[in-house]
Amino acid sequence: MELEWSYLFFPAIILLPAFILLFSQKKATKCSYKLPPGPPGLPIFGNMFELGTEPYKRMAGLKQKYGPVLWLKLGTSFNVMVVQTAQAAAELFKNHDISFADRYIPDVNLAHNYYQGSMALAPYGSFWRFQRRICTVEMFIHKKISETVQVRRKCVDNMLKWIKKEANSAEKGTGIEVTRFVFLASFNMLGNLILSKDLADPESEEASEFFNAMKGINEWSGIGNVSDIFPILKRFDLQNLKKKMTRDMGKAMEIESIFLKEREEERKKGAEKGKDFLDVLLEFEGTGKDEPSKLSEHEIKVLILEMFLAGTETTSSSVEWALTELLRHPQEMTKVKTEISKVVGPNRMFEESDIDNLPYMQAIIKESLRLHPPLPLLIPRETIQDTKFMGYDVPKGTQVLVNAWAIGRDPECWDDPMSFKPERFLGSKLDVKGQHYELIPFGAGRRMCVGLPLGHRMMHFALGSLLHEFEWELPDGVSPKSINMSESMGVTARKRYSLKVIPKKA
Repeated sequence: MELEWSYLFFPAIILLPAFILLFSQKKATKCSYKLPPGPPGLPIFGNMFELGTEPYKRMAGLKQKYGPVLWLKLGTSFNVMVVQTAQAAAELFKNHDISFADRYIPDVNLAHNYYQGSMALAPYGSFWRFQRRICTVEMFIHKKISETVQVRRKCVDNMLKWIKKEANSAEKGTGIEVTRFVFLASFNMLGNLILSKDLADPESEEASEFFNAMKGINEWSGIGNVSDIFPILKRFDLQNLKKKMTRDMGKAMEIESIFLKEREEERKKGAEKGKDFLDVLLEFEGTGKDEPSKLSEHEIKVLILEMFLAGTETTSSSVEWALTELLRHPQEMTKVKTEISKVVGPNRMFEESDIDNLPYMQAIIKESLRLHPPLPLLIPRETIQDTKFMGYDVPKGTQVLVNAWAIGRDPECWDDPMSFKPERFLGSKLDVKGQHYELIPFGAGRRMCVGLPLGHRMMHFALGSLLHEFEWELPDGVSPKSINMSESMGVTARKRYSLKVIPKKA
């Protein structure tokens, strides 16, 4: 995560207690652990200054010297093991998945006790299994996804309408930020599936406030926090991240309370409507020994927030990267548009049912995810117990990162790994569903992304619709080779500079 490093150079009067506390302790007995190899670090700070704003790239650069498993020390609190090859990832997910199945709770996620209802941050155990099961059964199995195709149709239609309107009002030759509209479409899709309402609707004050609060939560979650690296400084909240998260999460939960009250009133009146995910959560009554009897309002609100956090950034950033790569590679753009033209034709809209008949477009999504995984280091895991891994001792409480970015560019797995070549996936059974460890943009094992089936569908539907509906051109003065490909590490690894393009009717 991108750290605002200036905050590390705080006044000596604040830093002094950390030094006193550290050096006043009795010298510990020499550690008998055989830790993985890694670069030596500075006293107090460890390796944190070596990682920069794109840590997954710096970590990948250390693989040649230190091998497939890397050990780092960050500040006074983080021991970190980084898995950097497909072979090491396979060992982790196949043979040590449970040992590395816990989560670290960042300081900002203590705001409003968010962590107490979070599925992503829940400790591995019965409540987490229950949360995952109810989300899978009620939202993410194939049958449920197929039943909600018209919701996605409506949201994608609105996206195309917004793009046309924006393009008509934009200054000639300047381009528009298309990824913003993919984000809004994803946000509304989840709003309809979960709450049966559009939440990126300028006509609704509550919806707009909820959308803005969620944007804030996304932003504060993606900034590296000094309080996590140096726990002794948590009380000072030097970057004001906890304060900002408390404000925006409080606003989001306040609006969610309004949504819940509205739903309760509708249910009392016997209003007829289709059953959405909120209804499922409100009506839940546990019967199994590992299930709660009912879900509290807090648990419902946190689970809903998490759906939005996970489902919007990932889809929009992935579509942006795929479209960027196609604009940088005109030959591949021509190939995919020709394929779509043959399957869909000029006289109808692109439909979800077309996706299965478009192997080259599917290959483009896979190749883009290989080069640009949304979460380059996945979501950090934490070791539940002391574990022996690939000949090394990994202590309990170690943060475990899987460098999906490095694995996707490993020359031992991929021919010409730095090049964009969708053809490598044609006729291949490789997929992104966690079974092929050389391609794990959404993780693998027990804690891989639960929303992958829905997100994957929306990703293809959005990209296919954009390619079918428009011809895409770069703004004046921008050539394919001059597109800035630098990244900004936040909740996801987005383009540092949003892609600006000119859509013209196909």
